[in-house]
Amino acid sequence: MKIISFNVNGIRAISKKNFLTDVGVMAPDVLCLQETKATVDQVKETVAVLEDYHVYANEAVKKGYSGTAIFSKEPAISITYDMGVEEHDQEGRVICAEFNNVFVITVYVPNSGNDLRRLDYRQIWDRDFLAYLKELEKTKPVVVCGDFNVAHTEIDLARPKPNYNKSAGFMQEEIDGMDAYTSNGLVDSFRAKNDDEVKYSWWSYRGGARDRNVGWRIDYVLISESIVGKVKEAFILNDIMGSDHCPVGVEIE
Repeated sequence: MKIISFNVNGIRAISKKNFLTDVGVMAPDVLCLQETKATVDQVKETVAVLEDYHVYANEAVKKGYSGTAIFSKEPAISITYDMGVEEHDQEGRVICAEFNNVFVITVYVPNSGNDLRRLDYRQIWDRDFLAYLKELEKTKPVVVCGDFNVAHTEIDLARPKPNYNKSAGFMQEEIDGMDAYTSNGLVDSFRAKNDDEVKYSWWSYRGGARDRNVGWRIDYVLISESIVGKVKEAFILNDIMGSDHCPVGVEIE
């Protein structure tokens, strides 16, 4: 099973670029999207040409904001939307697709914001999302794909020192949240397979950051410890354009 995660920064916008072709090239069995910025119907209409995929989408109450989707070649056994926590379930940030051996979850973790206005809320989110994942794990392993809006360690961003405890995405509280995931049985698949390789998944649109590779690794595929041995490959596809993010993924036996 090849699982790919991609923050598309607007599915209608990226579909006017090479996105639909890129899906064919990447050929995922499951594609997890974040920041679709569209209603469920708009997502389905936009990708109607992808006839090989079953499309599941979630939308925010606020139109044109947030949103997630899962495309899968095989129909999911079951689909659930959101965490079941009213405080968190207004922005279409979570979808869980059940397959024979795993749950695949797409997640768009809230950004703390340039003014750090949502930093406190972000910490509540991380706590509750971890509890949600651990509850799922009681049934079967999980593969959690998405934009976590945090660089976990210094090697996960090009300029750690000027950003540490000053910028959203590299605040200690956010790092602690990622630590909680990885210390409670969820493994960062890219690090597990690629050690200390430096590679990024997001770049600011400012100052030619992508051309200069001044980036951040804030997109992850976290997997249950019980299936780490089944991961053949974990990758970041820097050559896929169309968004300020690029796809990340895993191949599991």
